[in-house]
Amino acid sequence: MIQKFHDLKINTNGQKLYEFTRETCLWISQNNFKDGILNLSIMHTSASLIVQENADPDVQTDLLNYFNNLAPMNNELYVHTTEGKDDMPAHIKSALTNNQISLSIKNQKLLLGTWQGLYLFEHRVEKQTRSIVHHFIGN
Repeated sequence: MIQKFHDLKINTNGQKLYEFTRETCLWISQNNFKDGILNLSIMHTSASLIVQENADPDVQTDLLNYFNNLAPMNNELYVHTTEGKDDMPAHIKSALTNNQISLSIKNQKLLLGTWQGLYLFEHRVEKQTRSIVHHFIGN
C-alpha cells in the first residue's frame, strides 16, 4: 500500500470549465498506480471540482448560465462585497458544487464513464492560478 501526492496548477482566465482529465490520467500512468482511490481537493473557496460530460460543449454553456442565474453578480444582494461583484456569487457556486471528489482506479485506469471528464469549475471572472491536490492511496 502506498500514498502519493501531486499538486496540479491550472491557470484560469474567467468563468468556465477547465478540463484536467488528461493531466490526471498522465500522473496515474507515470506513477504506475494499479488499484486504489484518488482523492482530488481544490484549495480554493471560489472555484470547484465537478465530473461532467466532455462531449458536447453546450452542457458547459448551460451550466455556466444556470449558475450565473442562480447566484447573480449583483452586490445589492450580498453583505460580502469587498472582493468584487463576482466574489460572493463564486462562494455560493462553490458551496453548491464540490471541493473534493474521490474516484477509483482499477487496473491502472481512472474509472470514469464514456462521456465523463474532470473539470475545474472557475467561478471568478479574473485570471487565477488554482491548485488541485491529488492524493492517491492504493498499490
